[in-house]
Formats: sequence, structure tokens, C-alpha cells
Amino acid sequence: MSDLTTKLGKRIRNYRLKMGFSQEQLAEKAHCHPTYIGQIERGEKNPTIESIEKITRALGISLSQLLEKIDLENHCEDQFAEKCYELVLSKNHEEQTIIYRILTEIEKYKSE
Repeated sequence: MSDLTTKLGKRIRNYRLKMGFSQEQLAEKAHCHPTYIGQIERGEKNPTIESIEKITRALGISLSQLLEKIDLENHCEDQFAEKCYELVLSKNHEEQTIIYRILTEIEKYKSE
């Protein structure tokens, strides 16, 4: 499958884990088969837009939120920004807050 399909699958997995859902729970909420969810997450299946919409509804996110910055690596030579974004995205709100505080402290330290 394409790189975009793989990225989409990882993004769905990150949101699923963030919500604390198993693949089976997400599949039930999205009215999909658990095997299909696993195949999407591994980038083995290219989901239809209808399936993506069902999954985003089950995850409680918008379609635009799921797809936000998913093609970031196409706009920069190195992938550090994308890797950081995906890492932070995969964390819960409390962990994201901690990461943000660490980064702001690093910025303060650099400017001294």
C-alpha cells in the first residue's frame, strides 16, 4: 500500500490507543469488522471514505483532525517535525501538556 495509507493507519491506531479502545471496541463503535480495523492500522487495506468517516465518528474526532498534517513529510527534507507531531498526537492530554512544558523550558533555556 501507499505511504499515505500507512500513515493513515498509524494515525487511526494512535487515536484509538489515546481513547483507550481495543481494535474490537473501535470496530464495534464504527460498525466495521475488527479484522478490517487491524488491516487499516497496519496499512494493508486502503479504507473507503465511508469507512474513514465511521471510524472518525467512533473516535469522536473530525475527518479534518484525522488528516491534519498527514502529508507533512512531503513539505520538508527531514522528517523530524512529522515524527514529533505523530509522537505528541499519540499521547493523552496530560502527557501532551508535559511535553509542551518541556519544550517551552528548552526554548527559555536557549534564549538565555
